[in-house]
Amino acid sequence: MTGDDSDRRSGGGLATWTTRRWLRVGVTASLVILTLLGVAGAWVLSRTQSISTDLVDVRSPALASAFRLESALLNQETGIRGYGLTGTPEFMAPYQQGLAEQRTETAQLTELLHDDPSGLADLKAVQDAVTSWQERIARPIAAAPPGTPSPLAAGSALEGKNAFDDVRAALSGQEDRLREDRDAARSDLAAMMRLRNWVFGAVAVLIAALAALVFEGLRRGITEPLDQLVADARTIGGGDFDHPITPTGPADLRRLSGEIDSMRRRLVRELAFTEEARLRLDEQAADLQRSNTELEQFAYVASHDLQEPLRKVSSFTQLLQRRYGGRLDAKADQYIAFAVDGANRMQVLINDLLDFSRVGRLHHAHQEVDLDQVLEQTLAALSVGIEEAEAKITHDPLPTLVADPTQMGMLWQNLIGNAVKFRRPGVAPEIHVSAVREDALWHFAVTDNGIGIAPEFAEKVFVIFQRLHTKDAYSGSGIGLAMCKKIVEFHGGTIAIDPDHREGARITFTLAPEPPQRPGPPTGETAARSDTEQER
Repeated sequence: MTGDDSDRRSGGGLATWTTRRWLRVGVTASLVILTLLGVAGAWVLSRTQSISTDLVDVRSPALASAFRLESALLNQETGIRGYGLTGTPEFMAPYQQGLAEQRTETAQLTELLHDDPSGLADLKAVQDAVTSWQERIARPIAAAPPGTPSPLAAGSALEGKNAFDDVRAALSGQEDRLREDRDAARSDLAAMMRLRNWVFGAVAVLIAALAALVFEGLRRGITEPLDQLVADARTIGGGDFDHPITPTGPADLRRLSGEIDSMRRRLVRELAFTEEARLRLDEQAADLQRSNTELEQFAYVASHDLQEPLRKVSSFTQLLQRRYGGRLDAKADQYIAFAVDGANRMQVLINDLLDFSRVGRLHHAHQEVDLDQVLEQTLAALSVGIEEAEAKITHDPLPTLVADPTQMGMLWQNLIGNAVKFRRPGVAPEIHVSAVREDALWHFAVTDNGIGIAPEFAEKVFVIFQRLHTKDAYSGSGIGLAMCKKIVEFHGGTIAIDPDHREGARITFTLAPEPPQRPGPPTGETAARSDTEQER
């Protein structure tokens, strides 16, 4: 049953109105009042803008153009009079300039006054007077040869004065009418601005009154019942789940209170089950933490126990190689070389495995890291290999992130080192590091012109100890890109091979400005063993 049905059954009294009906009536009345106020305000603003535009764009420019037209005609009269009396050609310059200005100002006045018949009539009167003066006086005098005074100027001086007086009179009438129109527009604008101020003052008062009415209606119809409901809910949230909720307010809020009380009873029933599930999760989390700790201890114990006999094997095989190298047959020398190489490679693998396991555990000091500076340090550390390969390395401006500086150094060292190592024979490596901010992540790419990575191996190269080439072709343990993947994911990013890049390889990865929160470094026995291994 809807709120409106309830209202009809109860007779529609205010005391039985639902929240929906209160809001519907209040919003409708508010919209009607605001619409009327908006229409009135819009009309006032539109009228004010129209008068202001007419004053600024038509009346004032027209009056100014009329003044300039008068000045142009005065220049013509002065030039013609001087030329007629003296015959000096220099007097024709202001006359010619006045003609050009006359045409310009006449065209502008015609455009400005195209909706003003009276203004156009005044302009036509001015043009008729000017045409009469020019045909009778100005043009005949201008056509006289220079050098001597024009007889026409001396003979028709009075006629020329009278003709130009007609021009002056027409100009004066035009300017007076334009000035009156401008003053009238100013008066209309001032009156409309006063009306605008009154209208917006009334709008402000009505809006304040409407806000007060809305506030009082919301307080009585919604806020007070909701406050009571919130107080009951806060009591229940404090742990008193047996506290009942008292239905108050409009009918729909009373129904809401009943639903919330029903939910309270259902939560009480489910609380026991939730607590049991939480205890099981706590036990599983403890088991997982214990398992992780045991795995860390196993990794360090295994690496330590492997390192000790391996050092002996490596040392004694190297002693055999130095002492008996060349004294035994070729097979013996070959076997000794195999043993030395195997021991050395095993030691490299164990050290790389240790570095891989330490990512995110020992190197966990997050701080602001300038990746430009870290990359420069990495290039300095790899300078020998870079110079031997004649590699050209460029990079975009790199950002400053919150990260572990040691891990960032390991990341650049592996990516740049791989780009230099896996180069094409006879081709100098060209490596570029790019960085672009997209949304909340930084997108990086390391692009080279080396041998590239086939698309079918795009996932395999990030698996630990996975190699695409034999150790004789390219040295290494096959752990570099796996370490890069672990470092990037530890800092909240992803790494991949760009399958669309064909001329070499392009490795793309993302880093967050701040990495996700991780558990702290190992403590107790594990931390002590970590320190021991680092010293060794």
